[in-house]
Amino acid sequence: MKNDQDQNRTSSFFDFFILHPVATGLLMTGIFLVGAICYPFMPVSALPQIDFPTIQIAANLPGASPETMASSVAQPIEQALSRVSGITEMTSNSSLGTTSITVQFDLDKNIETAASDVQTAISEAAGELPKDMTSLPTVHKANPADAPIMQLSATSDTLTLPQLDEYIERNVASKIGQVSGVAFVNIGGKQKPAIRIAVDPGRLAQADVTMEDVRTAIGNLSLSAPKGNIDDPTRTFPIYTNDQISSSAEWNDAVIAYRNGGPVRIRDIGQATDGAEDRKMAHWTNGERGIALDVFRQPGANVIAVVNAVKEQLPALQASLPRSVKLELVTDRTTTIRASVTDIQFTLMLTIGLVVVVIFLFLRNLRATLIPVVTLPIALAGSLAPMWLLGFSLDNLSLMALVVAVGFVVDDAIVMLENITRHIEDGVEPRQAALQGTREIGFTIVSISLSLIAVLIPILLMGGIIGRLFREFAVTLTVAIVISAIVSLTLTPMLASKFIRPIEKDQRSRFYLAGEAFFDGLTALYIRSLKPVIRHRFLTLFVFLATIAATGYLFVVAPKGFFPEQDTGFIAGLSQASPDISFTEMAKLQERVSKIIMKDPAVYSVFMDIGGGNGGNALNQGHVNITLKPMEERDVSAKQVIDRLGTALNAQQGIKLFMQSAQDINIGARPAKTQYQFTLQDADIAELSDWSDKITSKLSGLPELRDVGSDQQAEAPNLTIKIDRAAATLYGVLPSTIDQTLYDAFWSAPGSLLLQSDRHFPCHS
Repeated sequence: MKNDQDQNRTSSFFDFFILHPVATGLLMTGIFLVGAICYPFMPVSALPQIDFPTIQIAANLPGASPETMASSVAQPIEQALSRVSGITEMTSNSSLGTTSITVQFDLDKNIETAASDVQTAISEAAGELPKDMTSLPTVHKANPADAPIMQLSATSDTLTLPQLDEYIERNVASKIGQVSGVAFVNIGGKQKPAIRIAVDPGRLAQADVTMEDVRTAIGNLSLSAPKGNIDDPTRTFPIYTNDQISSSAEWNDAVIAYRNGGPVRIRDIGQATDGAEDRKMAHWTNGERGIALDVFRQPGANVIAVVNAVKEQLPALQASLPRSVKLELVTDRTTTIRASVTDIQFTLMLTIGLVVVVIFLFLRNLRATLIPVVTLPIALAGSLAPMWLLGFSLDNLSLMALVVAVGFVVDDAIVMLENITRHIEDGVEPRQAALQGTREIGFTIVSISLSLIAVLIPILLMGGIIGRLFREFAVTLTVAIVISAIVSLTLTPMLASKFIRPIEKDQRSRFYLAGEAFFDGLTALYIRSLKPVIRHRFLTLFVFLATIAATGYLFVVAPKGFFPEQDTGFIAGLSQASPDISFTEMAKLQERVSKIIMKDPAVYSVFMDIGGGNGGNALNQGHVNITLKPMEERDVSAKQVIDRLGTALNAQQGIKLFMQSAQDINIGARPAKTQYQFTLQDADIAELSDWSDKITSKLSGLPELRDVGSDQQAEAPNLTIKIDRAAATLYGVLPSTIDQTLYDAFWSAPGSLLLQSDRHFPCHS
């Protein structure tokens, strides 16, 4: 009795839509148009935005050892960051002259708030950082474990690399960095212009000038300080001087000291030349030297929108460069994303088409088929407006939810249509049949829809990154179910009351009769197959239980993983050589690797960087980013390409290349050479190094593993200079003077005094 009352109350509400067809039509048209208007404004991406807010901190102190960087730079910053709330992971990596600290926050933390908190912590730690740091640590809202979303290459046949770098940094990198959603632009192979002064130790001794004299003179000869202005009663005159030296020719004529009554100039003890600030950095695009731009997006930013915004600026950026400079887009990570979204959109259209064909084959009535067909676009388009309001994107999971929703929309509409048609065939007037059919089946459709939504509640309430990943799918499907139920209870019965008419037996077509005979035969076949199942009940029960057992067994033995490995068409590689390798030898090995990779028929381009300034890598490490050709132009997957290249590269002596296919989802913020990571912690560095070698060696022997590496580098050969403090004090030489003299002589910095060596030997004193 209570169910009848509930059905009457439910159906009496939906009677309005049957009795007022114009209002129903306008309402459904409005739902469709609102969704259609929202569609162009919805962002497109591969997966829902599930990035952890991540901040990367970079600090530089040229010439400092990894131990110095860790204790004097990384530790004070980490201590200040420990007071920031919401941090889930904090890692640091220190190498010669550079430190990189990555801070990852929980999913609910706003990226702007996180960046502000990190910047405040760095300001608090500034007083504890080394006094000779030329600049404070920089902060980027980016995950270093992510691959760049796009890569550009700049080359020139006439300009030198420092000249090219100056144009690219000033005219291109700064403009791209201002695009909304861009975290930062990394310049690969940076060759920032500088004037380098090479000193001949023999000529320096003959002139009776020390390295300290040269360093002091260089610091005083070129300045940029305020000079003030001169005022008279009516005018003001700003004061300018030629206190800055801007060319190598002027530096060669500069006087650094007076000895024996005469001047000692730079050209008397060496030579000043135009060059690069750091010569131990290099980039190649397909084997050609140049300057690279790696564009990284902010966590949470839509990759398609960011890439489109950058592409819109490329023509203007190219026009701002000299004609001899060629700016080329080499890597676009969105190519595979667009292809995957396009593919699932095609799948959605194909699903709708197949559903329409199946409906027509079963109903064998064009009018009856058009009714559920009309409800499909309204229900699907109506789901887009709530998706847009909730900030969802058109991605593989949200579109997959719409594909699944097609079945729900059709099921509700067909159930309603079949019930109304049954009454019409019994002689009931169409409008009355629609009212009666809705009263009978309306409450059932509402109950079914609520049951389907209840199934999705665990997904909606799921936490962590899994919950964030599938929440968009669950919400989209829930919205589609609700709208499909509304359409089936309003539009479907209204259309049925207007267009469904009984078909007399003598008016049925041959197609209808043939279909009727087919379904009668199908029903008879089902009845015949059901009889032995009922006759052998125990055997049927045994098969049922065996199926459950087999399912459980297959679940246990089936391979498991967090997310299927994607073929994004982009392979990220990290090359590594001996810790004591020189920059020149590392460049030769890297070029050799590039030639081998370019021979692979599936490779489109190769981006390579080496140098300590590229992402904080040590001098014996380099980046190798491989862009593959589109899927239709290659017959192998990214994994097969990695295996094939690994076989060819393993034969190369002196260098090892670790490769893995870049993924749209990265858990954690620690860049790694390989797919899986283990973290070892120990307060004793020597003990940590010992156990790291043992575990690495043991893992390398496992046949299941292909590449095993460690981010802890073996200590390179070094030269240690022991200071005789008594003798130094006797001659009036301070340890700080010795350190500064060694730094000027052996470290490649702006205005440095250089002595060349074939191998890289860190100096300690």
